[in-house]
Amino acid sequence: MGNAPETEKLARTAFADGPRLLADIGATHARFALQTAPGVFRHVAVLKCEDFEGVSALVRSYLREHADLNPQHAAFAVANPVNGDQVRMTNRAWEFSTEALRRELGLSTLLVVNDFTALAMAIPVLTPQDLLQVGGGKPAANAVIGVLGPGTGLGVSGLIPTSDGFVTLGSEGGHVNFAPSDEREFAVLQHAWRAWRHVSNERLISGPGMELIHEALALHNGVQVANRTAADILAAALDENDALCSEVLEVFCGMLGGAAANLAVTLGAFGGIFIGGGIVPRMGEWFARSPFRARFEAKGRFSHYLADIPTYVITTPNPAFHGVATILSEHLRGRSGANTLMDRIKQLRHELTPAEQRVATLVLEQPRLVLNEPIAEIARGAEVSQPTVIRFCRSLGFLGLADFKLKFASSLTGAIPVRHSQVRNSDSTHDLSAKVIDNTVSAILKFRDGLDVHTLDRAIELVSRARRVEFYAMGNARVVALDGQHKFFRFRIPTALYGDAHLFALAADLLGPGDLVIAISNSGRLPELLQAVDIARSRGADVIVIGNSQSPLARKASVCLAVDHAEDSTVFLSMISRILQLLFIDIMAVGLSVDGQNREGDAEQRRLLISHLDS
Repeated sequence: MGNAPETEKLARTAFADGPRLLADIGATHARFALQTAPGVFRHVAVLKCEDFEGVSALVRSYLREHADLNPQHAAFAVANPVNGDQVRMTNRAWEFSTEALRRELGLSTLLVVNDFTALAMAIPVLTPQDLLQVGGGKPAANAVIGVLGPGTGLGVSGLIPTSDGFVTLGSEGGHVNFAPSDEREFAVLQHAWRAWRHVSNERLISGPGMELIHEALALHNGVQVANRTAADILAAALDENDALCSEVLEVFCGMLGGAAANLAVTLGAFGGIFIGGGIVPRMGEWFARSPFRARFEAKGRFSHYLADIPTYVITTPNPAFHGVATILSEHLRGRSGANTLMDRIKQLRHELTPAEQRVATLVLEQPRLVLNEPIAEIARGAEVSQPTVIRFCRSLGFLGLADFKLKFASSLTGAIPVRHSQVRNSDSTHDLSAKVIDNTVSAILKFRDGLDVHTLDRAIELVSRARRVEFYAMGNARVVALDGQHKFFRFRIPTALYGDAHLFALAADLLGPGDLVIAISNSGRLPELLQAVDIARSRGADVIVIGNSQSPLARKASVCLAVDHAEDSTVFLSMISRILQLLFIDIMAVGLSVDGQNREGDAEQRRLLISHLDS
């Protein structure tokens, strides 16, 4: 969990890009929080799902209460399998597109994961105070961990150790067949068979399952009682010592013990079995005295095998927040280049001494030098003494330079920080090469995260059905237009390129319906280009603009493919924006080839033109 100075620093550290929206969305309740720093969750709220028509309305209701915070990154845990963009919830009639929801909420990042994947990812950061051990056993180091928990359904997952952490096991193990262990459980199964031919563990080891067990045992015992909800059954058993409800809990906990044992022997979970969900933690110490552990170890020849495996109840509130926060952090670090330690240094720099601030500046501007050079070179580069370098590391909560370097290298994970690194006159060829590449890759990653796929779909559709495509561009943008003309012509689309401002209006005046202009411009303000686009639109042609989305040219377009990278081409040679413009050409070309697979004629020829596609 880190030492005290580091924990104190973390408590004051806000993420550089603002708070992160986290959610744990079940079939009954949805829990929300804003993560303001590592391990810090603010504005926790619990909403009833039945009060909303869908996930969008649910999330927007929470965000309305915190409209001033404007989160850019979010991660949701949902109680159902997640496979692809379209999410269909198992125990609630909700369906949504992750990408559409991201755009609707105005987020840069939205991850949606299974709720027990999130719960599994939370386990490595839990402390003994967050757990209640039930029975004996000790966890083995670097061993597989099993996770399950009853709520509205029965979630199952696992953690598999790797050299640098854990990998979560995607599982729908709650849907395996239920196997009774005695006559009483068989009576419950027979009652369930009246409703379903296939009775899974989830049908019985869940909130609705507890209600079904209550019905079945009442019939089995020959007593007439009113049906109860799971919450009422828990209260009657724990607070009123109701005989039937107490028996229901005993049967329920025995069934859970059998399911946990099966998971343990299936995974070889010597790291322990961890129980979450909304039901078991409410039982408190009663669960420790329940039949759960005895049933867990009742495995015949494998009883000794299971006796060595510890079982825990996760008692900390909202543990899934820790899991989705970890998943989101890893995603941002690995995919968009965000670096938690770099962000911490930037945020805490003002708290350091002036000399330590010079070390911080060196770390931020030349991370490779700090990682690769000895302390003497780091001190020389920051123009400080070697003890100052050590004090800088300790101010961040590290034992020294070696400890800092180990964490710093891990947090970089080979990714490029999303930040602009200015090339200096003193930079070596190695450093300036790295900075140019880093700046370009960072801009591409930011560009990718902001893509509007529906706009791209529309652009590809316009090109695919165009009778003729004409590119209008000048200066540096003419190189991009030439690339587009070359690619689209090879798709057997009649194309032309005009790079002379005097010819734009003449060419546009010859266009008609079914024709397409692709205008490429960094500024989007060239008068001749604006006039030509007006003429083309008046003749019935469509216009795709590749350039600044806030420019006058973009406002005249049928479709604008936004390149909003800040680069003043009137002062500087256009570099990064040119790469982003070329990427739009490549995306449209690949889209044309994919679109061609569903068309008659030269589909295979189109396919072979594109290196991104399988041969």
